[in-house]
Amino acid sequence: YRLAEEGPADIRIGNVASDLGIVTGSGEVTFSLESGSDYLKIDNMTGELSTTERRIDREKLPQCQMIFDENECFLDFEVSVIGPSQSWVDLFEGRVIILDINDNTPTFPSPVLTLTVEENRPVGTLYLLPTATDRDFGRNGIERYELLQEPGGDGGRRVADTLDGEKQPQLIVKGALDREQRDSYELSLRVRDGGDPARSSQAILRVLITDVNDNSPRFEKSVYEADLAENSSPGTPILQLRAADLDVGVNGQIEYVFGAATESVRRLLRLDETSGWLSVLHRIDREEVNQLRFTVMARDRGQPPKTDKATVVLNIRDENDNVPTIDIRKIGRIPLRDGVASVAEDVLVDTPIALVQVSDRDQGENGVVTCTVVGDVPFQLKPASEGEGEPQNKRKYFLHTSAPLDYEAVRDYNVVIVAVDSGSPSLSSNNSLLVRVGDTNDNPPVFSQAVLEVSFPENNLPGERVATVVATDADSGKNAEITYSLEASPLSSEAPGGIFSIDPDSGDVSVQAVLDREQRDTYEFQVTARDKGVPSLQGSTTVVVRVADRNDNEPRFMQDVFTFYVKENLQPNSPVGMVTVMDFDKGRNAELSLSIQPGDHDQAAGIFSIENDTGTIFSTVSFDREQQTSYTFKVKAVDGGEPPRSATATVSLFVMDENDNAPTVTFPSNSSYTVLPPSSNMRTVVATVVATDADTGLNADLNYSIVGGNPFKLFEIDPASGVVSLVGKLAPKHYGLHRLVVQVNDSGQPPQSTTALLHVFVNESLSNATVVESQVARSLHTPLAQDIAGDPSYELSKQRLSIVIGVVAGIMTVILLILVVVMARYCRSKGKHGYEAGKKDHEDFFTPQQHDKAKKPKKDKKGKKGKQPLYSSIVTVEASKPNGQRYDSVNEKLSNSPGMGRYRSVNGGPGSPDLARHYKSSSPLPTVQLHPQSPTAGKKHQAVQDLPPANTFVGAGDNISIGSDHCSEYSCQASSKYSKQVRQ
Repeated sequence: YRLAEEGPADIRIGNVASDLGIVTGSGEVTFSLESGSDYLKIDNMTGELSTTERRIDREKLPQCQMIFDENECFLDFEVSVIGPSQSWVDLFEGRVIILDINDNTPTFPSPVLTLTVEENRPVGTLYLLPTATDRDFGRNGIERYELLQEPGGDGGRRVADTLDGEKQPQLIVKGALDREQRDSYELSLRVRDGGDPARSSQAILRVLITDVNDNSPRFEKSVYEADLAENSSPGTPILQLRAADLDVGVNGQIEYVFGAATESVRRLLRLDETSGWLSVLHRIDREEVNQLRFTVMARDRGQPPKTDKATVVLNIRDENDNVPTIDIRKIGRIPLRDGVASVAEDVLVDTPIALVQVSDRDQGENGVVTCTVVGDVPFQLKPASEGEGEPQNKRKYFLHTSAPLDYEAVRDYNVVIVAVDSGSPSLSSNNSLLVRVGDTNDNPPVFSQAVLEVSFPENNLPGERVATVVATDADSGKNAEITYSLEASPLSSEAPGGIFSIDPDSGDVSVQAVLDREQRDTYEFQVTARDKGVPSLQGSTTVVVRVADRNDNEPRFMQDVFTFYVKENLQPNSPVGMVTVMDFDKGRNAELSLSIQPGDHDQAAGIFSIENDTGTIFSTVSFDREQQTSYTFKVKAVDGGEPPRSATATVSLFVMDENDNAPTVTFPSNSSYTVLPPSSNMRTVVATVVATDADTGLNADLNYSIVGGNPFKLFEIDPASGVVSLVGKLAPKHYGLHRLVVQVNDSGQPPQSTTALLHVFVNESLSNATVVESQVARSLHTPLAQDIAGDPSYELSKQRLSIVIGVVAGIMTVILLILVVVMARYCRSKGKHGYEAGKKDHEDFFTPQQHDKAKKPKKDKKGKKGKQPLYSSIVTVEASKPNGQRYDSVNEKLSNSPGMGRYRSVNGGPGSPDLARHYKSSSPLPTVQLHPQSPTAGKKHQAVQDLPPANTFVGAGDNISIGSDHCSEYSCQASSKYSKQVRQ
């Protein structure tokens, strides 16, 4: 609900029942005001909410004192709705927002407002005016300020007000202000609120123009100078300083103060601030201050004050008011303390023993001083310097001895010195010095020996006496009383303390620790004898303690385990290592005897020897790392002491590898071969060359390469793994046997290599293994420089065909038909039978010299050849290598091998050439030689390999038959397949 403030009583606010939707009139539901009854009341039956007789003043409500939002000032109340017989009760909360009305007039804090403005302020200067207050807010609050023109005056032309957004009244200077012409203004300031009707009030604004201090004081003189006798009594006037100021009031009132003045000026002088008189405040001593120079400032009392300054020079006149002073100090090495100088009796005559300084603080004749020694004493004064520039009031003298001193005759002298100045009247003073003659300690202690050597055995008991040293002193009394002490030797910086000690009275030297000659065999220190004279004199001797040896140390090897590395194949009786052993004892106790002690398995028995003087170990054999890689044995050392002591050390000898073994090819053997179908894809793995090397490390790091037999670049070998792969596309000219020359190199320095042969037979199938074996055997006798790769007659037959066709084309037309028939029959014969084994080809240099031309391949009854199975996999055949011979280079021929294996067929008849798919051999020989006595298979092949009984073929022998194939020396093709390929 909303309600304006300051309303009369019984103002209806609203109906709670209707606002809550409660039906009234039956009397069953009643209403009760539970809170807010100070200003509100409710009809119990109708629920009508109205005001009480108490007037609501919004500005006086506690909850609205600092509230400036009209929606935030409210009265909360609670209404309970009660059912019949109070069977039920509902409690509701409500709020009445109190609305503000314009019931307050804005007022200034005072009916007269005073503002002070300095003269000569620039035009446009702003001055903040006091603000009015209004207890209302919002549109009923302060709206604007107005500056009314001064009655009968023209102030409006000079001042105006400006209002900012926060309604802050400001007064602005609109013209020049001159206090001398007018010193005040009175204006009317009105404030008005925004209510309807508006309320306003006004106050008198009194503007006072203040004076500005624009004139500085001026001294009559810039420098004031005067003389003042020292010791003038306090209060004595010295001079008066005067200054004038053209201003009036406080701006023209002058006060005098010290300007740049030291602390002593302010302490000794007094300056009257009003009159400017300068007087003595404390007595001034010229000897402390002979001139005072300072500045005095004349300052007015304006704001800000203005000043002027003048310099004052005050000269202090001297008076004879100081007696001379005598200061006696030490000079040189003669001590002087508390007025007593200690002088030795043996000082020379005319020796200065003290410095006498005479001074007078007065000036001129008052400071001229004369000085003399009083009495009959062997001392006199001499000027310390003859310089003419020395001040008269400050002189220095040396007190010299004038006669020899004798301690036994006079031990003390009281020397009195008198000083007199030249003032009128003169002043004098005296001072005295007690000279004490001292006895001279002129004889130091002396030892009978400059160096004392002592032999003392090791492993002693602590506290044993080592030696006794004695010194003598020719003096007497305290000067002859001697004390002994240990000090480091000049040649050694190590202090003997902790090991040796000496009795300061008797000179007995004792050892405090157990000596160990092995740690240190000599100790050298110095014994110093000091007398008790002043100053003390001393003498010294050097003591050398030599520690005698005992056999208390066993021999000691530098290492418990000596490890040596030697190369294999070292010449016998060569040094293989050196052991170092030492004995910390001396003499016979350190004489060592070395010997070799066999190991657990007697590895070193008879193999190693040791040289006793140097510890060098020699070998009697040459080492072979492949037989034994290391040796372990012990070396024993025995000293010559009683009883003898011994020690042992372990020697581990490792044999280092040399590249003395060439690689050994374990697969394939030179006489084996691999069958490769022509339909094989590129990157097909043909075979893997496997080699080993008995060496280790880089010497056994092998790499593989094809060095011959690959003119068509069909094959490639992986240099690391030895895998041979097909990298070219196979053509008909590639059918037949390929001999790849593979070289295996190690990485040693110098490197070693082995050459092996890899035979690859390119054909659809292995129809006649005997023919292939004969070709392999023939390749073993062919120089490595000569390539064996494919069918050599393939290109020759193509050349023959071209010649025949050319001849036929040149023959006359008459006989063309006959020639065509002849060529047709010739071509049919070639296409049907392929190459005939018995037919000699003069261009085939691979063909053996003797052939049986009578024998030809037989055909079956139907004139057709049997079908041959086509192999899709590679068939590998190996032969044994009898005695381990190998190729030494690519260009050499295979060496002769006297032993050859003999093949034995498995699961096949005597005439079956089936060699199955694989066979195993353990012989590492890379070369094979065919025997002339080898059994022949007719006259078709003159050389057949002699197969060893140990080589066994595994597989079915009836899968391959020779059929009616025709084979040349290095190729074998099925008739149908080959004919198609030739026609292509």
